[in-house]
Amino acid sequence: MKVVQAYKKSSTSEWIFITENQELNNPLVMVFGGRKLLENTNIYNEIKAKFPYDNIVFGSTSGEIIEGEVFDDSISVTMIEFEKSNYIINRDNILDYNKDAKALGNALTKTFPKENLKHLIIISEGSFVNGSSLIAGLEDDLHNNTVITGGLCGDGSRFETTLASYNENPKEGEVIAIGFYGDNLEFSFASVGGWSTFGPERIITDSKENILYKIDDTPALDIYSKYLGDKASELPQASLLYPLNIVAQGKSKAVVRTILNIDRENNSMILAGDVPVGSRVQLMMASLNGIESGAYEAAKLAMTDRKKEPEFAFLVSCIGRKIVLDQRVQDEIDEVRDVIGLQVPVAGFYSYGEMAPFQGETSCELHNQTMTLTLISE
Repeated sequence: MKVVQAYKKSSTSEWIFITENQELNNPLVMVFGGRKLLENTNIYNEIKAKFPYDNIVFGSTSGEIIEGEVFDDSISVTMIEFEKSNYIINRDNILDYNKDAKALGNALTKTFPKENLKHLIIISEGSFVNGSSLIAGLEDDLHNNTVITGGLCGDGSRFETTLASYNENPKEGEVIAIGFYGDNLEFSFASVGGWSTFGPERIITDSKENILYKIDDTPALDIYSKYLGDKASELPQASLLYPLNIVAQGKSKAVVRTILNIDRENNSMILAGDVPVGSRVQLMMASLNGIESGAYEAAKLAMTDRKKEPEFAFLVSCIGRKIVLDQRVQDEIDEVRDVIGLQVPVAGFYSYGEMAPFQGETSCELHNQTMTLTLISE
């Protein structure tokens, strides 16, 4: 495996190469950047001219991660050449499915040959997709030994528009899937938060997929706004500091849900993933030390029982963590690198949702407010 990385801090600045700018054979090219930079109608041609390869994936972010740095409104490029393995990239658009994420996921999975499909990395639209439904659709036609990781694209803390694409200018609604094939590939992963619950545990009494209407038979937005106090006027951005801890009926492990939007007319909240009726729910809050410890724990778990040292680390962390950490946001990247090794190339982005199974499982879950790692070697 060979990895070449570069970034530019603005549309007018020069490219800075972190590694030697060597020619690669059919690399996977991942481009992450601020949404407004990716809206440039010439961005694909610019990237293609600078990095003249055939498989270029774009995703908008709430912050770009490259090596030990975190940038805002920059463009980062990571190119990976697989010397013993293969990959296939396919795409679809949720607007062609009337925003039915499960139907899209099911159709997208069917575009991949299943023999020797080792892993799927997803770079998805993040403003209105139901991440839980997308995962359910993707897994419908997958073998149990094929694992999904990835994330939902971001748009800073604006929550307006997210963009993604494959070999074209980034646009709304796109879901990109990268399938990896080869016996030499080794993937490991982990997802850990570090947030703490507070307040009483309540029951979700009215919801539909990722729309939350009532908690304890009271409008969910009323309860949430009461806890937020003066910050309620800053929703949905304020929700990044107080996500929801959800334990669905029949489940032993909790998932965290961030609010993507609110509907004041019917006092409902739109979350990044499903919030089933009957689930137990509590508010959450964070400390700087808790978030950094979560990143460290995620890296330790991802390194557990690996046969080879990782050759690349793909990081997806949550915009909520970035807001809490503020000027210390680089600290959680440092925690990861201290565990996996400073020699391992690192790239990724801050997201509106992270995808990975729980530790020791293969079925993927949508997470919020986590540091999610995918470690790759061949």
